[in-house]
Amino acid sequence: MELIAMSEEEMNRLEVMGHLQEKRMGQMAAAEILGVSVRQVKRLLRAYRREGAAGLVSKQRGKPSHHQLDRETVQAALDLLHGRYAGFGPTLAHEKLVELEGLKVGLGSVRKIMIEEGLWKAKKARKVEVHQMRERRASQGELEQMDGTNHDWFEGRGERCTLLVMIDDATGELGALSFVPEESFFGYCGLLQQYLAAHGRPAGLYTDKHGIFRVNIPNTGSGDNLTQFGRAMQSLEIPILCANTPQAKGRVERANKTLQDRLVKEMRLRGINNMQQGNAYLPEFMADFNARFAVPPRSTLDAHRPLLAHQNLDQILVWQENRLVSKNLTLQFKNLVYQIQTDRPSYALYKAQVTICQDAQGKVAILYKGDQLSYTIFHKQEHQSEVVTAKQVAHPRKPFHPAPDHPWRRNFSAK
Repeated sequence: MELIAMSEEEMNRLEVMGHLQEKRMGQMAAAEILGVSVRQVKRLLRAYRREGAAGLVSKQRGKPSHHQLDRETVQAALDLLHGRYAGFGPTLAHEKLVELEGLKVGLGSVRKIMIEEGLWKAKKARKVEVHQMRERRASQGELEQMDGTNHDWFEGRGERCTLLVMIDDATGELGALSFVPEESFFGYCGLLQQYLAAHGRPAGLYTDKHGIFRVNIPNTGSGDNLTQFGRAMQSLEIPILCANTPQAKGRVERANKTLQDRLVKEMRLRGINNMQQGNAYLPEFMADFNARFAVPPRSTLDAHRPLLAHQNLDQILVWQENRLVSKNLTLQFKNLVYQIQTDRPSYALYKAQVTICQDAQGKVAILYKGDQLSYTIFHKQEHQSEVVTAKQVAHPRKPFHPAPDHPWRRNFSAK
């Protein structure tokens, strides 16, 4: 007796063909049950009458697929995956094989090849953590998420550094990227200046609780309880929202992970080995990233605003501290004494409050009521010799030496 292996779908067909053969069901009803056309039902019935149950079994079972890749394509993909694209994930590797190498291969095929070769291991499903979902903002520029991620961006070819990121909450579009040695006030000012030049002022910034954005220790910072960056954003009328958890700003956190994969691989292919070369390449990378992953906003309204006439970035995106001018028109800043040079009477600026501005290059400007004051740096004279009297110079005092019979030289024994 011959055993015939059949799938569940083929077993259903066998049952329906039996009803048709016994004329307990019509062909239209059979077509509706099997989800095929009446014409296909007629074909199946003819095969069933001719071969019995074996006529309903797929003739392709055990044979190679007509859509499988040819050996030359598979071998070319393997050579590239082991060589130039070693360490790439399936998605990024598939993009490069199709766009740069011209191979006609699907994402699923690339993933299968990599798993079979041990180049990729399927990730286990992680335990689902439930977080309250926050809907994207409706308009572009309504909220920009900002963060910095420290990583070995050049894979040992250069020094480890930090990438500063700005991404739009509504579209997922990268607005600005910058490589810096570490997160700092001037680093974020440079990132924001890059963003403002390209897009304008966003309606809000979403950050973490880093000390650059928020005063975390009470009774510190300026009198208005703002950090230097907070003061700058207040001048630009850009409110800062601080997230309580990393999950709250998940859009920029997920973007950081994508950048740590894609950006690293792209810089490896181009031989980029330091921050200067990396910053020169970032605009090209952002354009490609946004073309692939950005989504259209729900609203066509652009929430960006232009800079106002009085918002001078050269005076806002700098380190600012207030000082009072002394009676001799001097003030101190970072262990240096600055002497104000002015044609006004000295009493006009005595105890006047001025603002000291220092830019990223260390250049200092002193502002009084919005106007810049001229100054020189006062250098203290070196310590001079001790002043002595004329008598001490004419008759210098000699050290005292007691006589041999002086009581100090006697030995007094206890009585």
